[in-house]
Amino acid sequence: MDWLHTVVLALIQGLTEFLPVSSSAHLILVPRVLGWPDQGQAFDVAVHVGTLAAVVGYFRVQLMTMARDWTQSLIARRTIGESMLAWGVIVGTLPAGVAGVLGGALLEQHLRSPLVIAAATIGFGLLLWWADKKDGQRDESSLSWREVLVIGFAQVLSLIPGPSRSGITITAGLMVGLRARAAARFSFLLSVPIIAAAGSLHAVALIKAGARTDWSDVALGATVAAVSAFTCIHVFLFLLERVGMLPFIIYRLLLGAALVVLFI
Repeated sequence: MDWLHTVVLALIQGLTEFLPVSSSAHLILVPRVLGWPDQGQAFDVAVHVGTLAAVVGYFRVQLMTMARDWTQSLIARRTIGESMLAWGVIVGTLPAGVAGVLGGALLEQHLRSPLVIAAATIGFGLLLWWADKKDGQRDESSLSWREVLVIGFAQVLSLIPGPSRSGITITAGLMVGLRARAAARFSFLLSVPIIAAAGSLHAVALIKAGARTDWSDVALGATVAAVSAFTCIHVFLFLLERVGMLPFIIYRLLLGAALVVLFI
């Protein structure tokens, strides 16, 4: 990849990975409109490393607390601090993890057309609009096991390009009564194991393929994705308190319409 392609696509990935606007739609739309070649697996590894570093860095204090309390709860055999939230992240990850292993590659291979992504971008944007009207008042620590599973199974839909992993999990969080900020925070915590797993799978595939890797491009892509994703998380959580989900819903509808116009 040309360095400019790497920077632009890593910036797009970093900015859209944690917004409810579908990073898949952007990464298909931009290269096709500009006539750029496929990004390749090295780019996928780079941006996964970058976005993982961003979310772990942003939530480092809470993640360390969750890991400590979870470990202590195993030893004491009782709930300690944020151990239940840690269990919620683990349990909420299982449905998408199992589905990804069993059929994730097949789904992505057969459903990665621009029109499928356009339909998912618009359809799940309307679902987010409906869920946003619920005006929940609870935080992520109040989630029951049933609600965790609802969000976890919703995350399975993110294996289809277009719904947006953060978008569908935030939507599910709103549907079970979380505040918008709480739904976003739980979505971001859920992203840690999923992004780590996806990045690992891409890295293994890259190694097995024996392809030559330009590590300077990988480092550049990872750095740009990390900085843009970290900034995006901070700004998004700030904006949720002030403007809500409506701007992102409108953007999804416009993006889906653009895909239909360009690729119908």
